[in-house]
Amino acid sequence: MIAIQLSNISLVLGATAIFRGLSWEIQDDQKIGLIGPNGAGKSSLLKLITGEHTPEPGGAVVKARQVSTGYLPQQPEFDPSATAMQLVVQENLHLNEIRRELDTIETDLGNPEVYLEPDRLTRAIDRQQRLLQEYQVIGGDGYELRARQALLGLGMPEANLEKPLAQLSGGQKKLVGLACLLLQQPPVLLLDEPDNHLDLPGKTYLEQLIRDYPGAVVIVSHDRYLLDACVTHITEIEDGKLTTFSGDYTNYMLDKEERLARQEVLYRVQQKEIGRLEIAIKRYALWGKLYDNEKFAKRARAMQNRLEKMDKVERPLLERKRMDLQLNGWRGSNKVLELQDLTKSYSIQRVLLPVDQTIWHGERVGLIGPNGAGKSVLMRMILGEESPDSGQVILGPSIKTGYYAQEHETLDPSDTLIDAVRRTAALSESNAIAFLMRYLFTYRQAGDKIANLSGGERSRLQLALLVLSGANFLLLDEPTNNLDIASAEVLEDALSDFNGTVLVISHDRYFLDRTVQRVWALIGGKLTVSPGGYSEYLESHPSGGYTQS
Repeated sequence: MIAIQLSNISLVLGATAIFRGLSWEIQDDQKIGLIGPNGAGKSSLLKLITGEHTPEPGGAVVKARQVSTGYLPQQPEFDPSATAMQLVVQENLHLNEIRRELDTIETDLGNPEVYLEPDRLTRAIDRQQRLLQEYQVIGGDGYELRARQALLGLGMPEANLEKPLAQLSGGQKKLVGLACLLLQQPPVLLLDEPDNHLDLPGKTYLEQLIRDYPGAVVIVSHDRYLLDACVTHITEIEDGKLTTFSGDYTNYMLDKEERLARQEVLYRVQQKEIGRLEIAIKRYALWGKLYDNEKFAKRARAMQNRLEKMDKVERPLLERKRMDLQLNGWRGSNKVLELQDLTKSYSIQRVLLPVDQTIWHGERVGLIGPNGAGKSVLMRMILGEESPDSGQVILGPSIKTGYYAQEHETLDPSDTLIDAVRRTAALSESNAIAFLMRYLFTYRQAGDKIANLSGGERSRLQLALLVLSGANFLLLDEPTNNLDIASAEVLEDALSDFNGTVLVISHDRYFLDRTVQRVWALIGGKLTVSPGGYSEYLESHPSGGYTQS
């Protein structure tokens, strides 16, 4: 059954047309991965469905009876003084309404006068029974326990459950919003990059929840592994058009490649036919004039009519413009990094038990582990920004590090893009602009403040600055978090060609499988090593190497 239908939807924000004439059906049992380049309009499409945006006249968003939506934006906003547990309970308005009604009925039944009015007493008891049944159906008695389990399963540390949201990170606030929706279970879930700050157990937990969800789910995500694990359909928004494919992300890619190949063949065949018709039209029109022969003129008009009525096959865009990422690097020392008996503790938490590891030239090492395990702490120690309690971090004598920060801390928001580029390398203004345009920035953006960039644009700028740094040892902290799929693929290819060494923190399993040769898993302070990518690691550690909270 159709839960939501979009018909002839156009959206114009300011002077910019985001898309025009889109139509889309969301069935009540579909799990849809909504994908497309950054800026294509994915978030805007979700906001149209929720009513936050209004379509242009002539378009309509129609929901089936009793269909409501639950929406998780990229940056949810909540009462900063509420705790995670309080908020998850408060946000279930239906549950709280039932509780208030039950309290009111209980107060009425405590009034002796009600027992003098049999009809009033009967109505109150009947209403109480119906509400109690509904309360049980929605799991009212065990709601707090389920809320706790949902938050812990998604990766919220137990110590943070009772902290005010003002003390939590942006990623943890998103976990709270996600838990609220999953517990309320509206008929249609709209999730805008819910997995962005989840660790690997959290992503696995989310995938299972989406697969088992008793309704429709539309999820905007750049995580190709997640899209393979839990969706039944892929809807792509590109060039202002929507196309839906049946199956997961891998099937979508195969289908799309086949469709584009067929379209390219049909386009070429049709272009040849159009060329022949145009030549024939000119020839018959010329003969009609030269010989004053209406028969030739009629043939020319008939062919022109046929040409005008022909259903034109659009030329498929087989190669789209992508950022031109070329990580040149250079060889440097054979022994790139050595960790000797390294330890680190905070208060009573042991972040690192004694660690002894070496990274050699040319290796790509993936560093994984639950949120809060100390992965970023280890990276800061390698960069010299934090001191170990004991042991040594030794970099090779000809090693130059380049750091990609997950929260873009290496960028100064008050800088312009040109400032950032010219501070990193000696480039003229025109060369700096040309360089930025290779990373999909426009001429106008080059003079903008970094503060005005989106998350994906900041990620591309950080990668551009890494190229200019000339580093031969890259330390990357969640580099794919804000990249669209096309940009993530460019990064994967660039790392494959990089003549240097890479240590990357990532929860992107697809990315890890494509780029790393060794996995370091930091769990409970202990660093374990596994050859191969994430899939090989998972084979030898079926639970991911640690139990979910």
